[in-house]
Amino acid sequence: MPRRICPGVAPWLPKKYVLSCLLVLPLILYAGCAPPEPEWLFVEITEEAGLGDFRHINGAEGNWYLPETFGAGAVFFDYNNDELIDLALVGGQSWTNNSRPGIWLYRGNGNGHFTDVTEETDLGTTSGYGMGLIAGDIDLDGDDDLYFTSLERNLLLINDNHVFRDVTDAYGLGAPSEWNVAALFLDANLDGWLDLYVTGYVDWTPDTDLVCTSDGVQKRYCTPELYTGTPGRFYLNRGDGTFIEYTEESGLAGSGKTLGAVTMDINKDGWPDIVLANDTDPDQLFLNLQNGTFEDVGLARGMALDLRGRARAGMGIDAGIVDSTGEPTIFIGHFQDQMNGVYRYTPSGYFEERGPKSGIGPLSIPALTFGLVLFDAELDGDLDLLAANGHINPQASEFSDISSYKQLAQLFVNDGYGVFTDEAPNLGLTRPMVGRGAATADIDLDGDLDLLITENNGPLHLFRNDLPLGNYWLRIQLDGQAIGAVIEVWTGTLKQSRRVRAGHSYASQSEKTATFGLGAFQDADTVTVFWPSGQVTRHIDVAANTTFRLREIGQ
Repeated sequence: MPRRICPGVAPWLPKKYVLSCLLVLPLILYAGCAPPEPEWLFVEITEEAGLGDFRHINGAEGNWYLPETFGAGAVFFDYNNDELIDLALVGGQSWTNNSRPGIWLYRGNGNGHFTDVTEETDLGTTSGYGMGLIAGDIDLDGDDDLYFTSLERNLLLINDNHVFRDVTDAYGLGAPSEWNVAALFLDANLDGWLDLYVTGYVDWTPDTDLVCTSDGVQKRYCTPELYTGTPGRFYLNRGDGTFIEYTEESGLAGSGKTLGAVTMDINKDGWPDIVLANDTDPDQLFLNLQNGTFEDVGLARGMALDLRGRARAGMGIDAGIVDSTGEPTIFIGHFQDQMNGVYRYTPSGYFEERGPKSGIGPLSIPALTFGLVLFDAELDGDLDLLAANGHINPQASEFSDISSYKQLAQLFVNDGYGVFTDEAPNLGLTRPMVGRGAATADIDLDGDLDLLITENNGPLHLFRNDLPLGNYWLRIQLDGQAIGAVIEVWTGTLKQSRRVRAGHSYASQSEKTATFGLGAFQDADTVTVFWPSGQVTRHIDVAANTTFRLREIGQ
């Protein structure tokens, strides 16, 4: 973000006569010019963080199989309950050798460094052409379990004293092999137990792979429009940690071709709704009817299609309140030459497409966006948006002057009114990559949120947020079954809201601890937690620059 080096020095002089502060130190002292402000940057620390050896593998060896274009996600969570954030990654696989672990786990030590604990946690035995990960406590034993989506067999991995056991079949989740990408843990019926929604993509196997070509000779990747979509699956938690499929009864089958999923409470009735980003099919919003069923109202409410009534290629997704209206906005990543979707809910019950008005639409046209993450990057009290970008076609530059396979990430900084500017080039995010999953966490316990971006068939990228001192912050950590809880923080006349989720972005999940930027306020006037059970707890005059840990009363 541009910063004035020497404010107040000879403002009446033409620009060509204004010299650097370093060259005119006497003038600085005379004019009372402050020293240059520290520069705000995101610094890549992948190597020094102990993550430099990780590589995602997509198996591309000349077959031009469609799944090779996608890449995988990641999840920040605390697997060992030491209050330090850990990181699980999807490793990918080749088509001929499944000896690599499907999941890699790195233990965080709180200062930005991680240690590979894949083998000691028994995750080294996992395998599969993986896609995504989510984390949540499905058996209410106090630690987070993992759910792994893949091209074939998904896995439920129970955290048993910091060692993970495959209980997929025993817990009722042994579905047929399907291509699944995104998944969500949510308490759909508010009974206190986490249920599971697994999105479907398309009906594809190596045996049914189609031959597509742009020149009539060389095989290339096909578009998903040529394949039949496969519906999602919904599983109810029985209350003992095991599950029963309830897809048809719930109305949550969906149309398939889903790459992004997130929960929100669109009508503020306290029940979780589900939003799906679909690839070349209309997006969907499943409204929770509070009776065990959902209704798709996306098309009727105005968030399923673009401004011309066309379906777009939906990839990643996130949702949150980004302006003073108090109404949530849904963000969806789209293909290059398609504006990213920005749908703000209105009191009339319909969504307004704000892609052009928000500034994100025009800025996103050259990019192909997968991961999307809302977070308060500079701790000023509003949510900004990270977009992880990268093409699906290694030959992308051959077909367009503005296209490239590796692309720059974008960091859309919010002005507080839901209008955004891309500040990534000014903040150190200048490395092109084939970006896919994206997530945030405070890996070094300094109060600001750091960034992770996964890359298809390549390394991951961890960026430390080197935010200069100035703005205050507050982090709220909810113990117990808090997925679906809503946290509201008031400072003066500003109200901020965060929802605790398990699954968003593209096949990924950020840490569940909620970070609030307080700006110049040294405490929060009020912190209110709306628990999934319906209980409400309220705290006043909560000091800034602390992690405030809360547990539901009676739990």
